[in-house]
Amino acid sequence: MAIGPTSTAAVERPVDRLALGLLSAGHFSVDLSQGAVPAMLPFFIRERHLGYTAAAGLVLAQTISSSVLQPLFGGLTDRRSASWLMPAGVAVASAGLVAAALLPTYGLIWLAIAVSGVGVAAYHPEGARYTSYASGDRRATGMSLFSVGGNAGFAAAPVLAMPALLLLGLRGGWLMGVVPLAAAAALTAQLPRLDARRAAATGPQAERTVDSVNRWGPFARVTGVVLARSVLFYGLNTFIPLYWIGVLHQPAGAGGAALATLLITGIVGTLLGGRLADRFSRRHVVVVAVTLTAPLLLLLLSVHGPLVANAVLVPLALVLYVPSSILVVLGQEYLPGRVGTASGVTLGLSVSVGGLVTPAIGYVADRTDLHTAMLLLVALPVIATALAVSLPRGLRRV
Repeated sequence: MAIGPTSTAAVERPVDRLALGLLSAGHFSVDLSQGAVPAMLPFFIRERHLGYTAAAGLVLAQTISSSVLQPLFGGLTDRRSASWLMPAGVAVASAGLVAAALLPTYGLIWLAIAVSGVGVAAYHPEGARYTSYASGDRRATGMSLFSVGGNAGFAAAPVLAMPALLLLGLRGGWLMGVVPLAAAAALTAQLPRLDARRAAATGPQAERTVDSVNRWGPFARVTGVVLARSVLFYGLNTFIPLYWIGVLHQPAGAGGAALATLLITGIVGTLLGGRLADRFSRRHVVVVAVTLTAPLLLLLLSVHGPLVANAVLVPLALVLYVPSSILVVLGQEYLPGRVGTASGVTLGLSVSVGGLVTPAIGYVADRTDLHTAMLLLVALPVIATALAVSLPRGLRRV
């Protein structure tokens, strides 16, 4: 552990809880805007007379603009920090969504949703960077809170959108902008505080206990772990309800309840992972979690009773989510000189791959059966384990 010239212990850097709360609220807001698009599709089909392919194209527009652009925004902010991108990103994500609900033609709707995705892309790298500044010496815990904000935004989107859309139709889409615009205003008001945290964390007076050299090899392996977990997550998120219905012969409500179990337990797992990674080696926590994922998934696919399957789903969700925020922190630590790039890749581009690969799993299920297709998912945590084990030991922390 590095110490000052005359001190006997490293200076402890406190957590800025207000800053973390604001950053998590911003993450909630941009992911709320992102998660509202699928909930709006039936209303676009009904009121704008879109076909299913055109409706799916709206999701693709947002996915491409939000995920592919994130590393680009991260690279730009590595050269020059731009904290204003955080409130601007929240505002643009919300404004694009509201505009899409009100515009009359498909081309304009598609463009508005793509612009909303640009706002999502602008927020994430800087949001993750400033989360590391606000977290002090508890970076994994802080990043887990930031991640949970996004998870909660996705989960809340249909809950908040459906009452307004059912009551007012697409005209009620403007209500989806209320919370994000409030978050954007709060972030704008607190930019001096956030910039002060950055100055304290990066200035010459800050304690340095991490190598300043970018370690691209370990970062590439972390990215590989994120890729494998992304495909696994999207596969489970898509096919768990269908598995409960088609293989376990349960009603549709039980399939939805299983998905809710996966997502709610996942929030607990994300918070748990942050706590564990601030007490123990980040690498060890990731290795243990991804190693346990394959046998738990195999166990889930081998049981036939819904009660046992639900019981297995809980620990599976925990180990699936435990590494999520830790991998972002590891990516930042492996690229200390390119924190924005690391955040953009681990939060954006890598995560989107899961959504692109999921249709291939559906193709296998159509050609064989759903059980066989889900068995293919077991290979993903095995690959992730091999990559995680290869990560260097003893990385000194920021």
